[in-house]
Amino acid sequence: MKALRNYLDKIKPNFEEGGKYHAFRSVFEGFETFLFVPNATSKTGTHIHDAIDSKRIMSFVVIALMPALLFGMYNVGYQHYHAVGMEGSFIEMFAYGFLAVLPKIIVSYVVGLGIEFIVAQWKKEEIQEGFLVTGMLIPMIVPVDCPLWMLAVATAFSVIFCKEVFGGTGMNIFNPALVTRAFLFFAYPTKMSGDIVWVSGNSIFGLGKTVDGLTAATPLGVAKVAECPAFSWDMVTGLIPGAIGETSVIAIAIGAVILLWSGVASWKTMLSVFVGGAVMGWVFNQWGPDTAIAHMPWYEHLCLGGFCFGAVFMATDPVTSSRTENGKFVYGFLIGAMAIIIRVLNPGYPEGMMLAILLMNIFAPLIDYVVVQNNISRRAKRAMSNN
Repeated sequence: MKALRNYLDKIKPNFEEGGKYHAFRSVFEGFETFLFVPNATSKTGTHIHDAIDSKRIMSFVVIALMPALLFGMYNVGYQHYHAVGMEGSFIEMFAYGFLAVLPKIIVSYVVGLGIEFIVAQWKKEEIQEGFLVTGMLIPMIVPVDCPLWMLAVATAFSVIFCKEVFGGTGMNIFNPALVTRAFLFFAYPTKMSGDIVWVSGNSIFGLGKTVDGLTAATPLGVAKVAECPAFSWDMVTGLIPGAIGETSVIAIAIGAVILLWSGVASWKTMLSVFVGGAVMGWVFNQWGPDTAIAHMPWYEHLCLGGFCFGAVFMATDPVTSSRTENGKFVYGFLIGAMAIIIRVLNPGYPEGMMLAILLMNIFAPLIDYVVVQNNISRRAKRAMSNN
């Protein structure tokens, strides 16, 4: 690493003002700070000095996403081989899923980071690191058969209109990855819903085989139109049709442990999402409409769809979620409750986590405002009573 550090120091003058490649200064700084902790320190004022910067935080989140991503790749292959009636080894199934998911990751990062680089150059600022996580989240929350050009259009829309128009990373009010999925859902609904989008029916480099007319409904889709599926451990392990990274509760739980251990995510937000979902699921079990999904046990609601993934990786986004400690409980509880309400009462949409989080992104500042004002009022009353 010392040799790399010396090499970067040697070529750095070329990227500074007046250097041969000064137009690419933000690109060089982004690469340098990704590899090494910046050695610049504050000169005046009061600051907290810490080796953990935004890039390190984003890196922890990416590491936490790896179990769900790797399992999602395997599950893509497993669902394909199972649907077409073929036998395949673990390596074959994983290789199929890897080759199916990798292009989506590449498209997500190339489009998103490309826009971020262009904006950074135009504004003469450092490249913002927020897309390190967003670029990984986007491929994990879309169906495996989502066309790459649609993914590129949705990613560009999200980065431009959800982040850059608000000022970039840290200024956006909506979660960019969820905006990408929402754009796809409302602009291209046939590619984001139904039975045929969740399992890949194409042969990839000789792995598997192509099948026409493939159908593989998700358990939530079945509950929405037919009957409540019986609980099985496949709902926990993740060997069911669904979005690439959202099916395995176990893999997501490993990611949750990493986020909580590193202090990146708030346990208050995470826990309250599950509590809100469980409470609302129980309420519908007792007094809900006479539909299969309303009578689905609350624990199945928490296992299926994007509930766990949203609670761990989306609701805990430090930029778009509530930031006050008491507000995190309210924010998370309302997300969990609203997700189940949308699932049960919306006849055309079996999932509810995406819309619930985006809705609460709007109200997060209001929740924080109310909490802060209550604290101010309480302290003012305490001061008056002491006098």
